Amino acid sequence: MPAAKDGNLELLTDKNSALVLVDYQPTMFSGVGSGDKTIIRNAAYCSAKAASILGVPVVLSTINPDHNGKFISDIQKLFPKEEAIARKVPSFDAFEDEKTYAAFKKTGRKKVVVSGLWTSMCFCYTALHAVRDGYEVYGLMDAGGDSTPDAHKCGIKRMLQAGVIPITTESLVSEWMHDWGNPKAMELVRDVYSHYGYMIGLQ
Repeated sequence: MPAAKDGNLELLTDKNSALVLVDYQPTMFSGVGSGDKTIIRNAAYCSAKAASILGVPVVLSTINPDHNGKFISDIQKLFPKEEAIARKVPSFDAFEDEKTYAAFKKTGRKKVVVSGLWTSMCFCYTALHAVRDGYEVYGLMDAGGDSTPDAHKCGIKRMLQAGVIPITTESLVSEWMHDWGNPKAMELVRDVYSHYGYMIGLQ
């Protein structure tokens, strides 16, 4: 039985976690073949929108934006004061870039929710880096995508084997909100839940 102090038993909150989104860029999306691109993009957007409503720190990272395009605008404009950091180190691991990793560490959060394109590469390698460095890492799996279904599935399996905790957007938002007494609950229903799934926010 896990010890009560096990951090994995502590729910995510707007005070103990940060969201890191990696390489949501037009060229990266164009190569996604593992699932519906609209659903993947919507999951990423809804997680970012919830973070913006609840004040959860967000780090946006891009690779070679001159070639791959800028971070998608619908997410970028949610955080007008935040830079979408173009990695100087052209690594698949976003945290190998000093500026990107420093932006996350500056949040002071021990829990990090990571997602990105592609699952088996930039998403996976960034998550593994955070695990190696002792952070509690959550993989936002429904916001990830890869070139093929097998690549996506194997990327997820590799993260799970390393101790990354799987989560989906609706579960993430619900943990951050915690309960219906949250003063932002109705805003989340209107601007997040009703644009994501079918369980909550049916019009």
